[in-house]
Amino acid sequence: MRLDKLLSHSGFGTRKEVKNLLKKKVVTVNGTFQKDGKVQVSPETDLIEVFGEKVEYQEFVYFMLHKPKGVISATTDNLHETVIDLLQPQDQLQEPFPVGRLDIDTEGLLLLTNDGNLAHELLSPKKHVNKVYQAEIKGIVIEKDAVAFLKGVTLEDGYNCKPAELVIHETDGAKGTSKIEVTIHEGKFHQVKRMFESVDKEVTYLKRLSMGPLYLDENLQLGEYRTLTQDEIESLKNRK
Repeated sequence: MRLDKLLSHSGFGTRKEVKNLLKKKVVTVNGTFQKDGKVQVSPETDLIEVFGEKVEYQEFVYFMLHKPKGVISATTDNLHETVIDLLQPQDQLQEPFPVGRLDIDTEGLLLLTNDGNLAHELLSPKKHVNKVYQAEIKGIVIEKDAVAFLKGVTLEDGYNCKPAELVIHETDGAKGTSKIEVTIHEGKFHQVKRMFESVDKEVTYLKRLSMGPLYLDENLQLGEYRTLTQDEIESLKNRK
C-alpha cells in the first residue's frame, strides 16, 4: 500500500498533513528517509518509523456503538447525522462502515468496521445470524402471536419470514401496551416492525441487544462506542 495512506490510517493526519510530515524528513522506511508518499510499502515486511518510533499499522478496526435515535446507519448523509459522525476523527481514518442498518428511530448495538469479509459473513442471508431486539408494542401481545412468529409470519409484500422467537415480558391492559423480546435470523428492511404489523400491532420503541455472539455493552451510553476486545472479534469470526 502507499506510504501516505498507511501513515494516514495510522493516525498521522490527513493526506495533506502526511505530505507535510514527509517533507520534514522524519519518516524512514527500513532505515532510509522517505519523502515520497506514493512509494509502496508493506506493513508486514517493512520497518516504518516516524521520529524514530515504529509505526504499528492496524489493518482492520472494530467498534461497538450504542446507536441513539435520530442518527442514520450510513457513512455520509446531507440531511442527518450519521453513525460515523459519532466517532472521533482518528477512528474515522480507516473508513469503518456500519454492518447492516438500524432505522433512524431504532437504538442499540451496531458494529462498525472496515473488515469487508466479516461484514459479508454477518450479513449474508445464508448465515442466519441471530439478532435480538427488545421492543415496546402498542397492543397486547399474546401467546398466539408468539406461535405465529415461531411458524414464520407473512409480511405485507408476501414475504414469508423465517421462524422467530418471541418472548412476552410484560403487558399492560389499561394502557394497551406490551414489552417483548424477539430473536430473528435474517435482516429484512424494517423487519421487526413489519412482523408486528402482520399481527395488527405497532412497534413504538425498538432496541437491538445483540448480533450473533456480540452483545451490547451495558456500560455504553447512547452515542458512545468502544473498540471490540480480541475475544469479541474472535467470537464473531469463529462463530458456528
